[in-house]
Amino acid sequence: MRRWAEFVLTHRRWVVSFWVLVAIVGATVSGAVSERLTYDYSLPGEPGSETAEKIDAHLGNGGKNAPYLVSVTVADGETIDAKAAAVAETFDTVAAEVPDVRVLDEANTGDDAFRTKDGQTSYAMVFWRFDTSPAAERPTEAIRAAAESGKPAGSTVGVTGMDELATGASEEGGAGVLAETLIGGLGALAVLAFVFASMLAFLPLVVAAVSILATFVMLLPLTYLSDYSALVQFLIALVGLGVAIDYSLLLVTRWREERDHGLENHDAVRAAMQSAGRSVMFSGLTVAIGLLSLVVLPVPFMRSVGIGGALVPLASVATTLSLTPAILAGIGPRVDWPKIRREDRASRAWQAWAAKVVRVRWVAAGVSMAVLLALLIGLFGMKIGQSSSDSLAKSGPAYETLQTLEDGGVTTGSLTPIEVLVATDDAQAAAEELAQVDGVDRALVSTDESSNRDGSSVVVVVPAEETVNSKSVDVVERVKDRSEGLPGVVGVAGVGAAQLDFMSAVYGNFPLMLALIAMLTFVLLARAFRSLLLPLKAVLLNLLSLGATYGLTVLFWQYGLGSEALFDISETGAITFWIPLVVFAFLFGLSMDYEVFILARMREEYDKTGDTDRAVIEGMGRTGRLVTSAALILFLAFAALASGPGTDLKVMATALGFGILLDATLIRAVLVPATVSLFGKWNWYLPVWAARLLRVPASSSRAAPEQVDAHVGV
Repeated sequence: MRRWAEFVLTHRRWVVSFWVLVAIVGATVSGAVSERLTYDYSLPGEPGSETAEKIDAHLGNGGKNAPYLVSVTVADGETIDAKAAAVAETFDTVAAEVPDVRVLDEANTGDDAFRTKDGQTSYAMVFWRFDTSPAAERPTEAIRAAAESGKPAGSTVGVTGMDELATGASEEGGAGVLAETLIGGLGALAVLAFVFASMLAFLPLVVAAVSILATFVMLLPLTYLSDYSALVQFLIALVGLGVAIDYSLLLVTRWREERDHGLENHDAVRAAMQSAGRSVMFSGLTVAIGLLSLVVLPVPFMRSVGIGGALVPLASVATTLSLTPAILAGIGPRVDWPKIRREDRASRAWQAWAAKVVRVRWVAAGVSMAVLLALLIGLFGMKIGQSSSDSLAKSGPAYETLQTLEDGGVTTGSLTPIEVLVATDDAQAAAEELAQVDGVDRALVSTDESSNRDGSSVVVVVPAEETVNSKSVDVVERVKDRSEGLPGVVGVAGVGAAQLDFMSAVYGNFPLMLALIAMLTFVLLARAFRSLLLPLKAVLLNLLSLGATYGLTVLFWQYGLGSEALFDISETGAITFWIPLVVFAFLFGLSMDYEVFILARMREEYDKTGDTDRAVIEGMGRTGRLVTSAALILFLAFAALASGPGTDLKVMATALGFGILLDATLIRAVLVPATVSLFGKWNWYLPVWAARLLRVPASSSRAAPEQVDAHVGV
């Protein structure tokens, strides 16, 4: 790290010029990158996904997504019976005018369940072709316009469905990536202004902006090799903002500390790079490991999130360890104005806090563990699936249409029907058999050509309730089991089948992913801390923190203990199936950052004094304010992300925010100093055999005061 610091100092103008060029290129290509991202959530090789592809190939629609429900409500005093022909013509107009749709209604199925109990509303299921391009528009307005043009005089038309409900009452779809990034940036600037109390507050923001643009540059060539999820752009912008600011904050603070201790500017840069710079490098690698572990999952969009997300900490480390020291070496002292706050002494408030924790370490550790275990209980009630229709919207046209149908006795299972691909000659017999499955409301066979092509037909099985979580999706399993013995059946698809595929492909491989992350993180931290106990404790505490975060998320969203008050969204009933994995991959690395920052400084202080309690107090005094500020900046970034469109994005963002706050307060401010104090000298022990394997110096359980080692630090 010293050699790298010397290189940056010697060529600082070239380093700054390089990053200015990268920023210009990034600003130029960011739009093109966003256009190349996709919304493809398919699971190649899984039975439901394979059947969905066949349905799309035969019929040109459906299989992968929930249908629209299009309703026609006749005027007061009239009935559907009297307007049956005109209502059927309305749905025929939709089928004729909107490309690539398949319409099921009372006219082509002969099923009077397509009308409400009061006889005033009739509806149709409209299956459509899902376009994975982020620039593609859903056919909502085209369907509504076609229905309006063909409706009976005096009647009203409504359009609803899971995708329509997910947009809520707003037609604008959230603040957008740029606006959310600006919101997060303004919040971060306020925190940085408090931390630095000088113009240096702008430096981490500049570094973060360059880091985000650099990440887009790195991602662009990858989009030509494979498809990348549109979720990646949110992660680059907002997680990138928080991570890059955090890393730069730590490096700049250590530079100020070295300056306040009397070092000349360039010497202060070298010292900061040797200590805080090394911690930043280890932290970035830890975050990247957590995200790259998603690559072991046989799910393309999750792999893309892992690879694309891993670029965020790598770009943040690259900019922090080159652009930040280059700027500090050039104009650092001049922009550190007005210098209100000094860094030559540890924070007295945090030293006092750490001293109290050390004095009552047994109580502190016990209370912290009790709180975490209490939150962990919520984890065992988690339902994996997707948000229920009740939580998706509470106002707007889609919500009102659904209420009309529900009030008329239409089951919400119509929102998530099961599609069974079967030979046309066997379709009617299969429908009669599948209608008898427990939990099935009815099975439909359409006579329309759009549902019967190339000798294949789709039997639409309507469950008694929407299949949105790991409990209600059981009916899909029963339909799959029954259909396996029926002649002519090719397979089962639909929203519920996709959930089953995901749970099988992803959560079946989760132990492998967990083992991979834990092993790599342990080795990396063992090298950083020159200890066996500290990395083991760090991994275990991280897992406990994640479990508590899941439990808190379940309580807040699944059971609605706060979601309605904060977001005006009812309980979701389940946690969307991909969210726990993404939260795990990000939080495991991000929360480990704080562990590295705190323990690295404690290690440095212990190597100076040989006194564990003193190392804990001094380490917390030096890092407590930084970790709290860094966590607050990340939390503000996630809060901005929560303002994005859709319930799923809000759930993911709040889960990440919960995890960061929980980790930076209860874990790092209480449990970590308490347990380090409890384990005493054994924290620092690294036997010779392990040191040889890790290729670092051995460490006894007692360091002499003269054994000063700046091997790691903040």
